Amino acid sequence: MPAQAYGLIATFETTAAIYHAAEQVRDAGYKHWDCISPFPIHGLDKAMGLKRSIVPRFSLAGGIVGFCTGMSLIWWTGASDYQLIVGGKPFFSPMFAFPVSYELTILFTAFATIGGMFFLNGLPQHYHPVLKYEHIGRGMNDTFFIVIESRDPRFNLANTKSLLEKAGGRDIKELEA
Repeated sequence: MPAQAYGLIATFETTAAIYHAAEQVRDAGYKHWDCISPFPIHGLDKAMGLKRSIVPRFSLAGGIVGFCTGMSLIWWTGASDYQLIVGGKPFFSPMFAFPVSYELTILFTAFATIGGMFFLNGLPQHYHPVLKYEHIGRGMNDTFFIVIESRDPRFNLANTKSLLEKAGGRDIKELEA
């Protein structure tokens, strides 16, 4: 394997094949690996041993901040900054503040969701070693891949290649970093 090797990539032809191969890689104890498929495969994240995403927590935090911002904005405007009594109405009422708070809740939730996704996924990522693989375009069309990174503590070229072969992987290649 070259001095600057990223890992191994193996090709799989069907969703069932990559699903069962992912279970085998997970059970072998690998931590730094990924599956590439042209479409989402139901249950693949569980087969890979991935935990539930924390992006919804970012969304909830954004929604709460948006709602509080809307209420605070209307309170500050009506009760502090521009006190204007119109027809005996109070300086602040949640009913008056609700439309603004509702819209800011949606806006801040959307921003927090997108920001959280970008942060957790390490985006934008302008380069990835897998893109050097000559057949990676098929991963957007009709083929499935498993990539095991060389930084994984369990990575051993011979053992990892053997595992991928046993799991049904074809065209197992080394990736350059």
